[in-house]
Amino acid sequence: MPRGIPDDVQTIHLMAICGTGMGAFAGLLQEAGYTVRGSDAGVYPPMSTQLEQQGIALMEGFGPQNLEPAPDLVVVGNAIRRVNPENEAMLAADLPHASFPETLSELFLKDRHPVVVAGTHGKTTTCSLLAWTLHALGTGTGFLVGGVLENFGQNFRVGDVGAPFVVEGDEYDTAWFDKVPKFIHYRPRTAILTSVEFDHADIYRDLDHVLEAFEMFTTIIPEDGLLLACADGEHVAGVADLAPGTVEYYSTRGAPNATWQGGVVSADRDGMTFSVTRGGEEVGTFRSALIGEHNLANLVGVVGVLIHHGHAPADIKTALASYEGVKRRQTVFAEPRGITLIDDFAHHPTAVAATIDATRLRFGDRRLWIVFEPRTNTTRRNIFQERYGRAFDGADLLLVAPVHNVAKIPEDERFDPTRLVADVNAGGVEATLTEGVDAIIERLAAEARPDDVVLILSNGGFGGIYERLPAALEG
Repeated sequence: MPRGIPDDVQTIHLMAICGTGMGAFAGLLQEAGYTVRGSDAGVYPPMSTQLEQQGIALMEGFGPQNLEPAPDLVVVGNAIRRVNPENEAMLAADLPHASFPETLSELFLKDRHPVVVAGTHGKTTTCSLLAWTLHALGTGTGFLVGGVLENFGQNFRVGDVGAPFVVEGDEYDTAWFDKVPKFIHYRPRTAILTSVEFDHADIYRDLDHVLEAFEMFTTIIPEDGLLLACADGEHVAGVADLAPGTVEYYSTRGAPNATWQGGVVSADRDGMTFSVTRGGEEVGTFRSALIGEHNLANLVGVVGVLIHHGHAPADIKTALASYEGVKRRQTVFAEPRGITLIDDFAHHPTAVAATIDATRLRFGDRRLWIVFEPRTNTTRRNIFQERYGRAFDGADLLLVAPVHNVAKIPEDERFDPTRLVADVNAGGVEATLTEGVDAIIERLAAEARPDDVVLILSNGGFGGIYERLPAALEG
């Protein structure tokens, strides 16, 4: 049963190719010149469409037939279980196989300068900021990010030989045969650590278990490496201080141990102007389409990295101003009858509260509806039941969808949306538990009025609400 990546690999088969990370990796491999194909169950757009447009062969379902003819390498996604029939056929045929992180590391990172962004929150935004600004600054950087960059229309790029490679450092596990966090494989030379909180309740037992993972990450940064860490996070310093290389902190709240400090100068619907200081001395004033304190922190960390990499503040200012954002991160996707509809991925209670605050900063005192679908492995569990009750305090009205696939969660671990509604109502925000997408659309069509803002929080297709709601509001 050969593990590892052959030296002469050319044909690569990806099992569970339609996941966000695996689909992007397939595109990266294809762009790099490999012959790529893959398989998955329940194939559907947009990933199926994206793969088709790239000319990547996609097979529906899992089975031994997908491994014919035999590829040089099988990349096994972390959604694949040991008993999967295609996985068992791979083992029986003694095919070379590796995980997605192992393959990324070996084929793209070992001869580059990996810039890795890790943390519970803000990874995708910070990573995409670094990818775009380094590209705009002429470095020829490559990247692999968990969200589609509006500037590129995709979430991967091979980049130039020897150029930096920016990668989102996910703490999720790697594969059924490799249970370390993904980011352990990414050879971080420069890193940003945005935050450390309990998340991924299906993988981690508790906060201490999460801390162990991030400690593993920071300790592999080499002595000549750099870590910028957010001083405003409660658990960050204990993890970041373990890094053997240079460690510097950044803050938006005046943390005394932070070399880098950021503050908002002004904000409007189109973004914010912010200032950055280093050791008390002014670095510059910058403009970004991003908004909110959480995004200010992401921006300050990126400015710190870029300065360390030798870029001038004036050039950084130009690069940041041209950044267009990431899909599904504060994305205005329609404005029927003057009602602003926003799509966002936020699910952890800290991220939910920060996203609502950013929306308030962006749109002022306009009436704010929140539509929340408990869909992730964390939101479907009752780990943060009490904290979710306070996370929506900045809203005017909250519509809660049923918990997605709740039957897959043990009954004593399930998130209780009825309690959420009661807690939010007790806090002074009008909250309603709905029967599903149809009821949500019907309520908004009846009651939303021009100048309202509707913020939809989900990490999935959410019953087609993004396509159906604009039409219903127009009607």
